[in-house]
Amino acid sequence: MYDPVQLRTFLTVAQTLSFTQAAGRLGVRQSTVSQHVRRLEEATGRPLFARDTHSVALTEDGEALLGFARTILEAHERAAAFFTGTRLRGRLRFGASEDFVLTRLPEILEGFRHEHPEVDLELSVELSGILHGRLDEGRLDLVLAKRRGPGDERGRLVWRDRMVWIGAEGLRLDPERPVPLIVFPPPGITRARALEVLEREGRAWRIACTSGSLSGLIAAARAGLGVMAHTRGLIPPGLVRVGGLPELGPVEFALLQGRRPTPAAEALAAAVLAGGDRLSRPA
Repeated sequence: MYDPVQLRTFLTVAQTLSFTQAAGRLGVRQSTVSQHVRRLEEATGRPLFARDTHSVALTEDGEALLGFARTILEAHERAAAFFTGTRLRGRLRFGASEDFVLTRLPEILEGFRHEHPEVDLELSVELSGILHGRLDEGRLDLVLAKRRGPGDERGRLVWRDRMVWIGAEGLRLDPERPVPLIVFPPPGITRARALEVLEREGRAWRIACTSGSLSGLIAAARAGLGVMAHTRGLIPPGLVRVGGLPELGPVEFALLQGRRPTPAAEALAAAVLAGGDRLSRPA
């Protein structure tokens, strides 16, 4: 009833919230993406996306289909791996941004380990800026990290969102005093964005807390020490959006492979892309 090719297209649109970006990632025309979604909507008898000339959003039925689509595609992949008899082996050095510590990325990695038990997976969790550097140096094989900013189109887009300011509920900022910032150390991409937009608007700021650990930043924010820039879809429990500050703009997360792609890296990349919508949901 449900074509796996159409389901894969549906998941890609759900992750990128863009028919154009989905087409680019899948290597097909935008008209093909639209056709796949239309046929899937005909098969389900429900609208899956609410779209206009400016935005794309999942409907309630589209949200419901996400889980079914993942299950169907995972079953197809298991069957294909079983009957082709291919077994991946070797070492795979994977780097993931701190942003995904509290998401369902571990579920994706667990599934990969189950499907490919002979791959020695080594996980590094670091700031996106550090991961980019290690990939360029050949010290990682695959990286899931923020793109460096506008104009950076390296890698395969996994997920797009916006950055917002967050802090403890009830936190009030004095407009006459410097903005107290909770930030990662350099070369944090989020840190650089926060300082850039404040300086562009002429807002004074001060560093209230620096930590290389996301859990450390969250603890400081919950204690009311200041505000932090964070991805809108990944706001941790106990923290809320804070208004009255300059817009931080969009953020994109991408998968980047090393100079010498390996079958194991490609297999994990495919697993992350297939389950990309889980990355926007807290564990």
